[in-house]
Formats: sequence, structure tokens, C-alpha cells
Amino acid sequence: MTINHILFPFDFSAQGSLMVPFVRAMATRFKAKVTLYSVVPPTWDLPPDGMPPLIGDNPAEWTRSLQALLDRTLSTELAGLVVARVADSGDPALRIIAFADTHGVDLIMMPTHGLGRFRSFLVGSVTSKVLHDARCPVWTAAHAETQRSPELPRTVVCAIDGTPSTPRLLRWAAGFSADVGATLKLLHVVGPITDLPFLASERQLEERIRQGAQEKLDTMRLSAGIDAPLRVTVGEIVPTVTEQVRQEHADLVIVGRGSVSESFGRLRTHSFGIIQRSPCPVLSV
Repeated sequence: MTINHILFPFDFSAQGSLMVPFVRAMATRFKAKVTLYSVVPPTWDLPPDGMPPLIGDNPAEWTRSLQALLDRTLSTELAGLVVARVADSGDPALRIIAFADTHGVDLIMMPTHGLGRFRSFLVGSVTSKVLHDARCPVWTAAHAETQRSPELPRTVVCAIDGTPSTPRLLRWAAGFSADVGATLKLLHVVGPITDLPFLASERQLEERIRQGAQEKLDTMRLSAGIDAPLRVTVGEIVPTVTEQVRQEHADLVIVGRGSVSESFGRLRTHSFGIIQRSPCPVLSV
């Protein structure tokens, strides 16, 4: 597992600035190049909060103005790293995805932005599109202003769903955790089995299903050569994952986004909810 090139989409917002220590720590750990990337949005879109006014009367001038601004941005904070600064124009999500695809990006690191008073419940449209379409892992933090995670994680929880892509996710999570010096823990949540949990027969059924999932995933884990503890529990996916992450005092959650062709009901359909509610950053693979 190699991270040689980190793409850091930067929109001059307060949340973007909060990402800088995490980007620096990751780039330092992996000796990775960082591309600081900013996009002039289409004229019919409002510029991101925090982006200074750009000089000129047309998009080409705005892009040159943005490049001049980027060239003197975060010079102290990213000193000592190999940093490229790139200004672009167009639909921000599409440009981020295209740049990552064509420039060998191994990891995208960006905040999430909700909308107005609903910010804590929504993943911003740019981040949503990037999470949906990017081919490389995407690191996000929904509540960076309140999170107290260390810049490099010490405890990583990987939420797995038991689909055919799980072994690949397990190996990626194990390699990443070893590279950053973190302890890896595995978590699987079985959705609610019954509406009558007060009945002994229903509780027994629930436990049999939980044990079956535990055995299946333990076999999958061992076949992948992963030596990490696995917890299997029952509950609603998003609140149960986020509560277990909180109880484990995790500094990072790894989830699999899966492929668009995968059926609904698997963990990938809950990724946005986990990102929104996680007490720590989430790395979507």
C-alpha cells in the first residue's frame, strides 16, 4: 500500500484550513507529494465561503488570479514538503476527480461542507460527487472543528460488510494501519433482525445470525492474512458504527465505498451517514 501523491482540494474555508495539519502529517509519514488544488467555479455558482475576491472580468483572468493567490498560500504550514499548487476552473467536483485520475493521485484529503444550518447533517455536493466517483481513497472530516483526533491515527476501526470486496478492504486497511503505526480493529454490524427483541426466541435468532456473521467474517479475515480483532454486533448500521467507533476511542474510520453496481443495502449505502456522524475522520476506500 503506497501513498506517493496526495491531492488537497483547498477552497480557503475555515474547514479547509483545519485539514492542513492532517495533510502535512500524512505527507510527511509517506514522503508524499502534495498538490494544493483550487478551482474557480462556473459563473452561475457562488464561490466557496472564504475564497477571496478574484481579479479580472473573465474566467481566464480569475484562474490566473487564483494561481497567484495559491502560490503564496500555506507556504509556512507546508514548508519542507514537495508541494505543487494548481489553479483550475470549472465544476469543482468534476475537476478534482479528473485531476486525480490523470495525475496518479493516491489519496484525496478534503473536508465536508453541509449547507447552512443543516451543515452537520449533509455532506456538501462537491464532496458527495468526489466520494461517489473518485477511483482513489478519499479522506474526509465532517466536524473537524470539534474533533480531537491526532494528526496521525493511533487506533483505526475498519467497518466491513462481508461483500466480495471485503478482503481487498481488509488488506488495504491493514497495510495503511501498519504504515502509520496504528492499531487496527475490525467492526461488522448486522442490521436489526426483529421488531420483538423482548422475546427470548427472537433474541436467540438474533444471536445465531450474529454468530454466523462472526464465523463467516473470521474466515474471510484469516484467508486475507489479517490478524486484527473483529467485533460483530447488531443494530442500525450508522448509529451503531459511530457509537462503536466512539467506544473504541478510534482516531480514524475506514469504510469501503464499493462499486456503483453493487446492490443497495450494503455498507456503501451507509457511507455518507457514517461520515456525517463519525466522531473522527473517515477514510473511504
